[in-house]
Amino acid sequence: MRKKFMTTRLGITIVVSVSAHTYAGEPMSVDFGGMSLTPALKITEAYDDNIRETSVNEISSWVTTIEPSVTLLAQDRNNYYQLKYSANSQLFHSERDIDNTDHDLSAMTHMKFSARNRLDLQAGYNKTEDVRDTTNLTENDKYHTYNIGGVYGLGSEAAVIHFDLGANQEWRRYDNSGALNQDRERDTQSLSAIAYYRVAPKTKALIELRHHDYDYVLSTSQLNSRSMVYLTGLIWEATAQTTGTAKFGYEKKDFDSSAIDSHSNGVWEVGIDWQPLTYSTFSLSARRGTDEGSVTEDFIEATNTSLNWNHQWRYNLSSDGYYSYTEEDYSNVNQRTDKTSDIGFNVNYDIRRWLTLGVGYTYRDRDSNVSVRGFEHSIFMFSGTISL
Repeated sequence: MRKKFMTTRLGITIVVSVSAHTYAGEPMSVDFGGMSLTPALKITEAYDDNIRETSVNEISSWVTTIEPSVTLLAQDRNNYYQLKYSANSQLFHSERDIDNTDHDLSAMTHMKFSARNRLDLQAGYNKTEDVRDTTNLTENDKYHTYNIGGVYGLGSEAAVIHFDLGANQEWRRYDNSGALNQDRERDTQSLSAIAYYRVAPKTKALIELRHHDYDYVLSTSQLNSRSMVYLTGLIWEATAQTTGTAKFGYEKKDFDSSAIDSHSNGVWEVGIDWQPLTYSTFSLSARRGTDEGSVTEDFIEATNTSLNWNHQWRYNLSSDGYYSYTEEDYSNVNQRTDKTSDIGFNVNYDIRRWLTLGVGYTYRDRDSNVSVRGFEHSIFMFSGTISL
């Protein structure tokens, strides 16, 4: 597919957010009994020219999105506790049969017992209907997940040496008709350990180990596997303008089935923020790793690089721009390879304390050696955010 950065079909998005605010974009909290309650509501009207993000049977529609959320926060000295619920309801004006509502409920806590001991816990429930990039063009991909986990910190973060020990358990189940994507149902257990060593006042070296155990529900699945990731790297704040994390290492994935060979490859994770001016920030992130497969592939080698730029032109005028490139290599008989480019830019202008207007443009292009997996998608946006 020939890549294009312009298209004749443009989407229009109108965003209106209504909530209690102290200033634009910052919801006001209601305090009671030592806790704070923060409600918010966002309403979006958009024209989408390729809802399914596909090259065949493209569907376009006006879409109304309603996003309510409420956050409950309690804090006690160095400890805090948060409970949050949000929903995302999409109404497709020309395709009402794919209307859907996502739900997300999460709880987290941070407890600091002493300068050398701290604990972060989190649990969540997510119910999702995926309209885009679904394997069945006549039905949304419906699934829900549960997860619970935590990280225990040992040693003062200001000390020469300290550690983080983590564990997480996730359960994923599909709610589609028949057996659609039933082969993707799995339980995932994750363990991690990180050792930090301070090599300079603002720089730490680290060694990290991760273990993942993927247990698929279907007894006939050949994707049950275990992976080990070995990483080493640095966390630094080189100057007041630059902070970052860089990790490089090796990953090995072993399958229970003798029909699938073990897989190993190099991995990396990089995140760098550069702030040459107090009102301008560049953020670079990069990742290479192995993602889970499905009935059509054993695993996916994914590499992603993205660059974001935020600039505050004046006290009431700001802009955001980004570019992202992702390459995914599928381990299957077709040796499928997808290359996806994303580009976007938007400008926000605070007309009043309670009103912000914005314009923006986004474009996505996926090239694939499997022709039906390629597509183009662009949206031109006009937004208005209202606060009380």
